[in-house]
Parts: sequence; structure tokens; C-alpha cells
Amino acid sequence: MPKPHSDIGLIGLAVMGQNLALNIADHGFQISVYNRTTEKTTKFVAENPNTPGGLVGTTTPQELVQSLSTPRKIVLLVQAGASTDAVIDSLVPLLAAGDIIIDGGNAKWTDTIRREKALREKGLRFIGSGVSGGETGARFGPALMPGGDADAYKELEPVWNAIAAKVDARTGRPLPGGKPGEPVVGGVPCATYIGPDGAGHYVKMIHNGIEYGDMQMICEAYDLIRGLLGLKAAEIGAVFAEWNQGSLDSYLIEITADILRQKDPVTKRKALVDVVLDTAGQKGTGKWTSVNALDMGVPAPTVAEAVFARCLSAIKEERVAASRILKGPGARKYAGGKKALIQAIHDALYCSKICSYAQGFQLMREAQKEYHWTLNFGSIAQIWRGGCIIRAAFLQKITEAYGRNPRLANLLLDPYFNQTVRKAQANWRKVVALAALHGIPAPTFSSGLSYYDGYRAARLPANLLQAQRDYFGAHTYERVDQPRGKFFHLDWPDPDRPQRDA
Repeated sequence: MPKPHSDIGLIGLAVMGQNLALNIADHGFQISVYNRTTEKTTKFVAENPNTPGGLVGTTTPQELVQSLSTPRKIVLLVQAGASTDAVIDSLVPLLAAGDIIIDGGNAKWTDTIRREKALREKGLRFIGSGVSGGETGARFGPALMPGGDADAYKELEPVWNAIAAKVDARTGRPLPGGKPGEPVVGGVPCATYIGPDGAGHYVKMIHNGIEYGDMQMICEAYDLIRGLLGLKAAEIGAVFAEWNQGSLDSYLIEITADILRQKDPVTKRKALVDVVLDTAGQKGTGKWTSVNALDMGVPAPTVAEAVFARCLSAIKEERVAASRILKGPGARKYAGGKKALIQAIHDALYCSKICSYAQGFQLMREAQKEYHWTLNFGSIAQIWRGGCIIRAAFLQKITEAYGRNPRLANLLLDPYFNQTVRKAQANWRKVVALAALHGIPAPTFSSGLSYYDGYRAARLPANLLQAQRDYFGAHTYERVDQPRGKFFHLDWPDPDRPQRDA
């Protein structure tokens, strides 16, 4: 028998919405669902009649609201932007003080800040929750990053903890996903309250920016192995499968190994990856991360390079035309040892990855000052260990780093990451140099190395840059022999200014 009132509601039955609704129902919660297209709701409920919690189909927003226990909790999984605002506006007149709206879409954090404030003024509570893991994660356990009203999250927490991916408390490794009707029990849920207003969606954006970097680095490693050693896709897949047994153990490395060993179902003989067009799409969160880094003055070049690499891939016809005109080093195989080079590329990938994550966590560190949040970086790394796209054994090391020092200024300063890069940087430099010498683009490997060298430099050539700014714009400069914050200006056009060297 269904309950008289459902525990939670959900609006938006596209793939993510359907899978999240089934996940919630599998964990014993009765969920009411609504979609603008009534036929989709009817079909979805009819095709899933025996979930432990139960699905209740509704045909109007009014019916959805009336079907819920109080305080009402309604998850939105609709298109980000104007569509989300329209759905919220349609719900507001139907809700009572204390009811909770949860936006589970890929919203921009500034929109979430605006919505939370507007709804709070109306007596309603709002949660902006990052949901990562794609359709499989939504179905069997995503990583969840909720932000907003803290008391409202206490109402939602039992549901979010139940449906989230789980990791082993000791090792941090993801626990195997459940089957429909057989959810994972035990373990640490990959869900935690992030902070006020837009904090959850901000952290989800950083997750996606890091994801852009991870994917591009993997592509560069693949391209270097292919270009320098001439290995076939399946052979490179075997390399990635081996890497997945060690420090690079992660979901993205795992699926890369699988992809590279997949035959094309059309030709039956070529590798699938060899017939996929080399133009990459994007949905904007990587760009948001890069723009935000520029706005806050935080160096995050590796994520930006990953975004630009996708942009460059998109101009396929222009690149094909340019390839007939622009010349570089001739294609030639690497003359050294295969095993040593593969290890060097592995090390370059790992070091670049460390720098990319260091940049992402520095962005979050600055954002908490900008938006008056208090973020727990160890917990954030912890919830990314399962369910999400960037889930990796490596994240356990980040959790441990912030456990040792919650005020850590940069991941590179943690003893583990410092020692790791110190041991591997010779291979990293070798790979970046080989990429340049052989004309193989490696933007994230290169920018990661430049970031590392820039961050460890006690003195950068910005002294000359600031003198240039003072020369043409009277922007002033500080002196190395005077206290910080004291500014000087040289009257450059003055013919009697101090004598120049010949």
C-alpha cells in the first residue's frame, strides 16, 4: 500500500531524473514524480511498478505538491538557467513556509545564490546540490554536493546519504554498486553539506573543471604513446589497464582502457577510437571555472588549457587546412626504450594531475573568502572518492593531506605530493621536452609544469613587467628594499631622470 503522502518529490524525467527517482525509490523512500509531458510520467511509473519505496505519478505541479508530506521536499532536475527559474516560479504559490526546493541540475553558483536569497525572503528554503556521476551514478550512487540552508539539509540528509555512492571508511575505495532493489549498505556516503547558498554548486563546478583537466591529460598521454611509440589503440588500452592498478587508479583511466580496446561495430576491424571524429563538445562548466579563476586572480592554467584544447578541436576544417600549410618536426618514432618512456608518460600524467587539483583547491580556498563560506577540503575530496566522474584512489591522498594540515596553502606543499613530484619531475620534464621536439601538442602537461616552476620560484620576471607598467601607465612599483605596500614611481619622460646604462 502506498503511503498517504510521499517522502519527496521530483520534477523532470529526462534520463538523470528517472535514474535519480529510481535510486531514491530503491532505498525505500516513496517519491512523487512530475514531468511537463504527462505521457512520460505515466510510462515511467508503469515501467517501474515494484520499487521498494514506490513511485507516484502526478499530472500537475499542484498534484505533486499535495502528494507530499511536510515540510515538502521537491528535487528539480530540469535544464539549468531560465527553465529552472520558470519551474521555481510555478512552485512558489503552491508551497508553504519551510518547504524545501532542491536544484540538482548543473546550475551556475551565482544563480543559486540569487535563488536561495529570493526564496528565503518568501519563507521557503533552497538547496543547490551538485550531482555527479552521470546517469549510472544517478541510478546506483552519485557524489552529492549540497549547499544552501543548513537546517533544510538536515531534512534532506537521510535521503541524500542513502542514495549516494559509498566508500570504504579505511581505504577510501568505492564499494561495488548495487542492483535495482538491492542498494549498497554500509560504508561512508559520498555526500556532505558543503556550505551556505551557492557553495554546493560552486564545488560541483570545480569538480567539472578538474574533470576537464583529467580528461585532456589522459588524451595527451594517449597521443604521446601513439605518436612517439606507434602503438595501436588496443596496445595503449593495455597500458592504461596496467596504470589503473597503481597510483592512477580512477574511473577515467578505467573507462579509457575499455574505450581503447573497443572494436568499431561498423567496420568490425578498426578500433572504435580511430573512427571517432576528433572534435570535442562542452557544456560550459569548464569555462565557468576558468572565467572564475580570472575574476578572482587565482592561477588555474591547466583547467583553462583543457578548455582551450576542446575549443581548438572544434575548428576541425580549419585545422585540416592549416595542416597542409604549417610545418613542424617530421613524424619519427622515439629511439629510446619503450618501457622507460611509458613510465615517463605515466609520471608526467600524475604530476600534471597533482598540479591541476592543486589549482582547483586553491580556487575553492579563495572562493570561501569571496563568498564568506567555510569549506572543508578534506571532506570535499572524500565525497569525490566515489560516484563522481573524477573518482580516484588519488583523492584519498588529498583527504589525508588536509587531515594533516587543514590550513594547507597548496597541495604541492604537502609532504606526500611534494615528494611525489620531486621523484617524478625528471620524467615529467623529459616528456614535455619530447612533446615539443616531436611537435605533439601537450597543453596540460606543459602548463602544469610551468605552474609548478612558477609556484616554486622565489623570483619571477614580473619585476620587469611592473617596470613596463610604470613606464607606459604610471602604475607604480614596489621595491625589494622597502616594506610591502609602499609604492614608487619613476618619471620616465623626464630628461633628467637618473642616468641609464649605456
